[in-house]
Amino acid sequence: MKKHGFYMTEKDMISRDVTLVNALGLHARPAAQIAMLAAKVASRVWMISDGEQVDAKSIIDMLTLYCPKGTPIRFAVENAQDVETLNAIAALAESGFGEK
Repeated sequence: MKKHGFYMTEKDMISRDVTLVNALGLHARPAAQIAMLAAKVASRVWMISDGEQVDAKSIIDMLTLYCPKGTPIRFAVENAQDVETLNAIAALAESGFGEK
């Protein structure tokens, strides 16, 4: 996977796979919720969908990926210390971002 001129390999990251369950998929509010959680850690947090990897601390970067309901997404962190944040992001997505 390539992003901003460098490559990350799966072995370099800890990841969680989720499928978007909310009716509208990834839009501005869920992206902001993800970015707020990701901003709590010093290392990089990634969102990966359909082979594209973007910075999960950036709402705009996440919105560049088209992710409707049912889209499989991988969230990944570079540092094992950040697994709690990774799990929180995955749980948020799995819950449908609080949308009904």
